[in-house]
Amino acid sequence: MKRIYFFVMLISMMFSCGKNQSSNTSVIFHKTHEPKKSNAPFSDAVQVGNLFFLSGQVGMDHTTRKLVSGGIKAETKQTLENIKAVLAHHDMEMNDVVKCTVILSDIADFSAFNEVYKTYFPQKPARTTFAAKGLAVGAKIEIECIATKSE
Repeated sequence: MKRIYFFVMLISMMFSCGKNQSSNTSVIFHKTHEPKKSNAPFSDAVQVGNLFFLSGQVGMDHTTRKLVSGGIKAETKQTLENIKAVLAHHDMEMNDVVKCTVILSDIADFSAFNEVYKTYFPQKPARTTFAAKGLAVGAKIEIECIATKSE
């Protein structure tokens, strides 16, 4: 009986220690800073501790709710300006970005996109880039990011 009691106590302690070691970090689903996007079925940013997971942005001018004209370079610039606006809303900057995922509608646009992208990220965050058919609203590019906020 003592062995069973000891075994139960040991297992119980292992599980309780695991819970104490895990972070009590809460998840915060932030509301958008763009009033016209308030009914969107996603958050612009979700915070877990000091990490911010930004939803994908496209080259849409949020004042007109239309894609900017001018091709991949113009859309890339607007996409990155949209990311900059979300970061600023949470008191962060582009140099707080540690990871980007870039989706292009045409991989042939890679070089042109990259010319603009590197001017926004001299710190060279980790990145994944691929092409996919049929981005939202007919966009040529979508970028999502992960940023870290210093306390």
